[in-house]
Amino acid sequence: MRVALVYFGAGGGHVACARALTESIRRQGRSWQVELIDLDRVLEPIDLVYRLTGLHSKSMYNWALRHGWTFASGPCLAMLHAWIRATHMPSVRLLRRLWRQTRPKPDLVLSVIPHYNRALCESLRAEHPGTPFVTLLTDLADYPPRFWFESQEQHFICGTATAAQQAARLCSPQSQIWRVSGMVLHPGFYDRRRRDIAAERRRLGLDPHLPTALVLFGGYGSNRMLPIARCLRDSRVQVIFLCGRNTRLAERLRRLALPYPAYIHEYTDRVPFYMGLSDFFIGKPGPGAVSEALAMRLPVIVEENYKTMVHERFNVRWIREERMGLVIRGIAELPAAIEELLSPGVREQMLQGIARFNNRAAYEVPAVLEKIVAREAGRSRTAVLPGHIGLV
Repeated sequence: MRVALVYFGAGGGHVACARALTESIRRQGRSWQVELIDLDRVLEPIDLVYRLTGLHSKSMYNWALRHGWTFASGPCLAMLHAWIRATHMPSVRLLRRLWRQTRPKPDLVLSVIPHYNRALCESLRAEHPGTPFVTLLTDLADYPPRFWFESQEQHFICGTATAAQQAARLCSPQSQIWRVSGMVLHPGFYDRRRRDIAAERRRLGLDPHLPTALVLFGGYGSNRMLPIARCLRDSRVQVIFLCGRNTRLAERLRRLALPYPAYIHEYTDRVPFYMGLSDFFIGKPGPGAVSEALAMRLPVIVEENYKTMVHERFNVRWIREERMGLVIRGIAELPAAIEELLSPGVREQMLQGIARFNNRAAYEVPAVLEKIVAREAGRSRTAVLPGHIGLV
């Protein structure tokens, strides 16, 4: 089976999902040909930022994440959608050319990105009418209008009941909705091999017995990690800081001469390893990092205020309602939140909530894709009714 998997580089979650799904397909022994398509490169001819600076538009988004400038996410999203509507037809033309040049023709096109699914679907229908188009959400819920869901005939794969309900309400009646058990994570997050945690902590220069926090703000880091590092001076914890591709942030953290044990690392593909050495997670409420922490059985502490991006606010409510972590209004509340989390019985209660979150989406999604191709090709007699939600 030939799969064209469309992603882009805004944030790190879409790239991570594409890589995780590719690795899961490989580990399951499926002899599929997966072609990764970077939409940023496809749309370069109509990307004004790229034409003026040589940098893709994603660089502006990633720069804002790196500096913690996320307070204007609502207005910026409205401007982005206005630009996408204005350039819809040129986008469709570029994508039609992509599908014409893609040889051999894919059996299925899978999008792991928001915003551009209308253009992707229309262009594919124009060039290859019988090829199924699937959108896999990398968010816990949609932020309508026209973020993830479009009223067009296609397949949607949703990782939460809320997202599936939104799809049924917002999409075309002919859409087919598939429900999986969470976000797609790299198979490494399911590795339950026993490690000598005390020995590994010593190797990193940490205390083998001190409660350990992991601070992570995605693949591009965030300068928000600097005030977090400072405010933990009097807390009875040690910290693993993963700074992503933010080299300058890592250097600034090292210059702080922190009074508690700390391990500071830049970009790594060993996030499951470092999470396995930690007791809880501190970061922004991104769906990927939060889901990774929960898969590694880590309670989470996230922030909710005017800087929380609009499409991540549902995640905060979900964490609170499911009792899988604590929500703070600002960094000044972090030491008290850590004390609460480490108090007798609280972390154990959270771990019980986390145990209910059995996310196996990385192994479920390939099976869904296989069913979709078989159904569209007429090889299966068990047709899904229009608007039906399939459970895997």
